[in-house]
Parts: sequence; C-alpha cells; structure tokens
Amino acid sequence: MLEAGMTFSFGQLVIDDEIAAMVKRIVKGVSLEDELMGVDLIKKVGIGNNFLTQRHTLNNIETEQIQATIIDRRMRGAWEKRGSKSLIQSANEKAAALLKTHEPQPLPEDLIKELKRIVKSAE
Repeated sequence: MLEAGMTFSFGQLVIDDEIAAMVKRIVKGVSLEDELMGVDLIKKVGIGNNFLTQRHTLNNIETEQIQATIIDRRMRGAWEKRGSKSLIQSANEKAAALLKTHEPQPLPEDLIKELKRIVKSAE
C-alpha cells in the first residue's frame, strides 16, 4: 500500500500471499517421524540415489513443500522457453484471473450481525 492505502497493487498482494504461505510452512516445522522421513525408503533406495520418483515422495511433497503458483522454480532455460515472465507479471496475471473468477463464500448470518453491531457502536 502507498499513499495511506489509496494506492494498492493486486499483484503485490498475490506475491505477499505466496510469501506468507511459505513462512507459515516454515513456522510449522519439520516432522522427524520415521514414516514421514522415509527412513525405510532411504535404506532401500540408498543414499545418493533418486528419491523424487518414489511414491513416498509424491505422496508427501504437496504437504511438506509449499507449491508455489507464481514463483517459477524451473531452471533458467526452461523458464526462458516459457516466456521468461517476471514475478510481477505472473502475480498480475493471477490477480486478474482471481478478480475475474473468484466468488467469495458469504459470511455466516451471525457474523454479519456482529459486524453491524461493531460498526454501529463505533459510529
């Protein structure tokens, strides 16, 4: 936000949302349970070998690593082949799509009443 909130970037909001999701995941921490760590799989596959194609990795990657939607993690050559979009370009495109298609869920009636009560008391 700039100018006391009079200027706002929807693209920046999308970037901030992705960064907040990453921070939230980091704050959650790492589980050291044998099953999640894949101790048996490490013994089976062997240190230094490929774990990325293992079912265990595929089953856990979506919950253990944040799935970025606008940050491009590909190698430079692949990124260039797909148009070399900057972060702000990707964020602006996602923001435009969200503004066009998103349908927010209505607030529960009791919450609406409480908000009206708060506004009325503030007036």
